Amino acid sequence: MKTVTTVKDLRAFLRPLRDRRIGLVPTMGYLHEGHVSLIRKAREECDVVVLSVFVNPLQFGPGEDYERYPRDLERDAKIAEQAGVDFLFAPSVEEMYPQTPLTKVTVSRLTDRLCGASRPGHFDGVATVVTKLFHIVEPDRAYFGMKDAQQVAVVEQMVRDLHFPVTVVPCPTVREKDGLAVSSRNVYLSEEERKQATVLSAGLREVAEKVKRGEMTRASQAIEYLKRRISSKPLARIDYVDVLAYPELTPVEELKGRRVIVAVAVRFGSTRLIDNTILDEKEETPCSAR
Repeated sequence: MKTVTTVKDLRAFLRPLRDRRIGLVPTMGYLHEGHVSLIRKAREECDVVVLSVFVNPLQFGPGEDYERYPRDLERDAKIAEQAGVDFLFAPSVEEMYPQTPLTKVTVSRLTDRLCGASRPGHFDGVATVVTKLFHIVEPDRAYFGMKDAQQVAVVEQMVRDLHFPVTVVPCPTVREKDGLAVSSRNVYLSEEERKQATVLSAGLREVAEKVKRGEMTRASQAIEYLKRRISSKPLARIDYVDVLAYPELTPVEELKGRRVIVAVAVRFGSTRLIDNTILDEKEETPCSAR
């Protein structure tokens, strides 16, 4: 594995490999099993695997955790190499943004709800940095986890709208044994917060089961149930609970006969966690993997 820190060097390394299938796994580092699952999928499908590690300041708002976001490049490099990465791209902020950017990429409507409403400007930062990475790496395939399902929908829309020659590959959410979705931010949780946070996956699983059995047919029922379930944990502070058509991210009421996302964002102490499940009669637990 080669660790590369400049755009110029990465392009030089990749130039003679353009006749091979290149896979990109964009991350903000502090790698966990979810990232490793993306790398493994890329390794299965591609000849060359590029992993980017970059904590992107553009997608953090005022008062968010940019400064304290966990970083450990040496640890990440060991994990990446063991998982089969060929090139670890770890640029500095100055390398990615040599001057204050006057250009940004905005995907409208899909960003009006969920994390887009809670974190104004967040998805402009995501779309902009992903665009830059696509231009730098020129991958054939790019791998994203479905824990960030809204991000997947936004990137897929951007790829279609701007004719990027890349296939976006959504991959299942990876979970701990107790159901909690793996996340770099889980390290912030205290022992009690970590214990109570399992209510997110438990509540989502219960909703999916009730819908499957026909006991829950309307979005409003799912939202009310989840709010009650999550609020039963004293440390939980709900940011949002919503049910939307997926990937359109538009409001729905009836749950049957359509693909929908049930999504939550909840704070435990200073840590904001997100989770979701996709309800689709044609799929079996599409967003859960152990």
